[in-house]
Amino acid sequence: MTTATAPASDFPCSLSLQVPFPTPRLANTALRALQVDPELSPLVRRDLSVDYSATTNRMLRVSVNSFMDSLKLVVEVMEHMDEDVLLAKGTKRAASEVEHDQ
Repeated sequence: MTTATAPASDFPCSLSLQVPFPTPRLANTALRALQVDPELSPLVRRDLSVDYSATTNRMLRVSVNSFMDSLKLVVEVMEHMDEDVLLAKGTKRAASEVEHDQ
């Protein structure tokens, strides 16, 4: 399915986000989870690098807020369930306990 892409001048409001993750695997997992939902409004477009362009500041804010809510949920799930995050927390906690004991 192809979609028509509006010219950049039709989307004067923009924002680029860079969200660091501790490992490439976690970044890829987050990306796959967040790509599932297409942008709901035809007044906003989003590409894979988390760049937003919108027709108005309000539409940009609404879309970015929605993305941030989804990102927060993905990160919270990773914190509670992902083995890499749990291992990293355990390593930090163990190092902190060793420093505290000394």
